[in-house]
Amino acid sequence: MSQCPRLDRRGFLSSSLAAAGAAGAILGAETPGSVRAGEEPAKTPEPKPAADAHGMPCGMLGKAKISRLMLGGNLVTGCMHARDLHYVTRLFRAYVTEEKMMETFKVAEEHGVNTVFESGADFVQRYNQKFNGHMQFIPSIHPDVGLDEQRLKDEIKHFVNAGAAALYTWGVVSDKLVKIGAVDVLARAVELAKASGLAVGVGGHSLQVPMACEKAKVPCDFYVKTLHRDDYPSAVPPELRKDFIWLEGGKGFYDNMWCIHPQEVIDFMATVTKPWIAFKVLAAGAILPRQGFPHAFGGGADFIAVGMFDFQIKENCELVRKVVDREQRRSRPWRA
Repeated sequence: MSQCPRLDRRGFLSSSLAAAGAAGAILGAETPGSVRAGEEPAKTPEPKPAADAHGMPCGMLGKAKISRLMLGGNLVTGCMHARDLHYVTRLFRAYVTEEKMMETFKVAEEHGVNTVFESGADFVQRYNQKFNGHMQFIPSIHPDVGLDEQRLKDEIKHFVNAGAAALYTWGVVSDKLVKIGAVDVLARAVELAKASGLAVGVGGHSLQVPMACEKAKVPCDFYVKTLHRDDYPSAVPPELRKDFIWLEGGKGFYDNMWCIHPQEVIDFMATVTKPWIAFKVLAAGAILPRQGFPHAFGGGADFIAVGMFDFQIKENCELVRKVVDREQRRSRPWRA
C-alpha cells in the first residue's frame, strides 16, 4: 500500500519520512540546514534551471519548470506495489543499487525528465554533484493530526535548504486528515509551507481530498491526485469499491487500485483551475503506458509521475511527447 516501508541504500528499512531525509528533524536532532541560536537562517536557494528538455513538454509550478513526465519516487525509495508476488520487491532491490539509481537519473535527464517526484533529495543531490546534473525534486511533507508546527517547519526548512523545486502534502497523510474532518490542518500546513516561497500542493488518493480543499479554499498551488483506468483484471470489482480502501484494505483489494471512480475524478478536476499532477497512472504496473498515459493527459492531468526503471524511460518519454502534442486541445485547459 502507499504506506509500505522504505529501504535506504544501506539496506535498512525506514519510514517514508526518514527516507526523505527528515527523521532528524522529527527527533529533534540537527538536520542539514538547521539553525542554531544566534545564527542567521540559510537563504532559500533558487531551483536549478531545468536541463535541456530534448523536446520534452514542460509546465511551470511556481518558479520551477517541470517536465510533464516526472520520475516517480517509489522506485527511488525502494517501495514496490507487488500485489501477491512476494519475490518482486527482493528482485527490485537486487537490481536497483545506488549505482543503478544514478544511471537511471542520468538516462532520465538525457531524455528530458528533469524532476523526481515525492522523494529522492539525497540521491538527487549526489547525482547532480557527481554528474553535474540539473535534476530537481518535489518532496512530500507530513502534517500530523496534532499539527506540531515546529516539527513541520523543520521538515519544510530541511527540504527548502536541500533545493526542493516545490513541496506537497503526502497523499496518505492528506487522506487521513480529510477522512477525520481535519481539513484545517491541511490548510495550516500549506500556509506554513508557502512561507518558503515555493509552490505547495496537496496530495491525495481520495477524490474527497481536492473536493474538501476546494470547498474550504485551502490556499494550495496545485493538486496531486491519483488517476488510472479501472478496467484491468486485478481492479477491485465495482460492487466492492469503497473510498479509502487503500488505507483499510478489504475484500478485492490487491494493492494496485488507487482511483476507484476515475470518471468522477476527471469530471471534478475539470472544474479546478489549479495544476494537477496525476500519479499511479499505471495502477502500480497493471496498466501499460500506451493505455495509461493518454488516459491521464486526456483526462486533464498537467503532469504525470511514473515509477520507471532505466530501460523504460526512453520509450515512455517518446510516448509522452506524442500524447501531450495530441492533447493540446483537450477539454480541460492546460493549467501549468
